[in-house]
Amino acid sequence: MIEVSLGNLLASHVDEVIVVLGFAAAEIRPFVQGKERVRVVINPQFEQGMSNSIQCGLQALDPRCTGVLIALADQPFIPADVINMLIERLATGKKGIVLPVYHGQRGHPVILSRQYERELLALRGDTGGKEIVRNHPEDCLEVEVEARGVVVDIDTPEDYQGVP
Repeated sequence: MIEVSLGNLLASHVDEVIVVLGFAAAEIRPFVQGKERVRVVINPQFEQGMSNSIQCGLQALDPRCTGVLIALADQPFIPADVINMLIERLATGKKGIVLPVYHGQRGHPVILSRQYERELLALRGDTGGKEIVRNHPEDCLEVEVEARGVVVDIDTPEDYQGVP
């Protein structure tokens, strides 16, 4: 699943993918390491939740990076063209947060401009960008997409098989 998710990101216009590994890092690393445009970061404190993994990834960012796309490995059905559309909207728009919407439901990945880096670094526990999205509704651009994968996460093998 992580290979599919990573493949979608690498097929997009994302400049660099920082893969943050925690639990089972040694088993997963061979599937992601050594690919062009991929940097692997190990989060030794992954038990502290998603916020800690986001912070590990942020610390590895290139200082020239203007936006942060937070993608989850358990969402392998997000096509590269959707990712490209979101990147373009952040680059050409006036909003600092861009997120896809499928039939009225907000999804992933969320892209935040670097102006939100300090807030991302302040997150605690098992929380991600949703809190920042909630705190800044005036700076959110919702992009309607026809890719159901933006609202599907995979928790079981049956979930993976059930998505067209």
